[in-house]
Amino acid sequence: MMGNLEGKIAIVTGAGRGIGQQISKKLAERGAKVAVVDLKAEWCEETCAMVAAVGSEALALGCNVAVSDEVNACVKAVLDKFGRIDIMVNNAGITKDGLLMRMSDEDWDAVLNVNLKGTFLFTRAVARPMMKNKSADGVQEGGSIVNLASVVGIMGNAGQANYTASKGGVIALTKTTAKELGSRNIRCNAVAPGFIQSKMTDVLPDDVKKAYMDTIPLRRFGTADDIAKCVAFLVSPEAEYITGQIISVNGGMIG
Repeated sequence: MMGNLEGKIAIVTGAGRGIGQQISKKLAERGAKVAVVDLKAEWCEETCAMVAAVGSEALALGCNVAVSDEVNACVKAVLDKFGRIDIMVNNAGITKDGLLMRMSDEDWDAVLNVNLKGTFLFTRAVARPMMKNKSADGVQEGGSIVNLASVVGIMGNAGQANYTASKGGVIALTKTTAKELGSRNIRCNAVAPGFIQSKMTDVLPDDVKKAYMDTIPLRRFGTADDIAKCVAFLVSPEAEYITGQIISVNGGMIG
């Protein structure tokens, strides 16, 4: 199996549904035990069942990723349960769209706090435990962090000043994290999804879907599984010399 993750411990935020759920399942299929994190622990039940169904172990945790004390408590709970953290996937994110001239302070702050500050808080919290990861013969094993960015964090998008700024910030944070933690064998990369099929996109009018489709050379929308496969590769031994990179998974929408 590509990217064998047997014995690895992963945290995935925003894992109660959608892309985070699929990432959790994919990592479990490859052998990782998964701490499934979302705003409320009960939101994680379905994902935990999916992890168990493929023969791995899950831990459901409720956490507001924008609150430092909750993030630190979440990481402590994972360490208490599993003893180490090898993989951190910062997937939690929200949108509160609107034209910038009409955007409220509250909507700006809410999106930046979850999408960017939350990524920073979890990265900071797992860095020290990852530094302590060593093999039986004392070799520094480190860990792997993957942040979920977005194509719009690269190209911008009207009506999403807060979201695009947060994802652009995630990209910059990813590059800095890679530079700061690389000497301890901790890698940090980001995945930038393009147009991903979801319940929200399913209800779009056909003409709107066609307009989006016309910008995608592969002529299909992405799926959560497309993103999960990329994340699973980046945290695997096959990607051990890849860090500080932003991998666009967008069907060729932009280069």
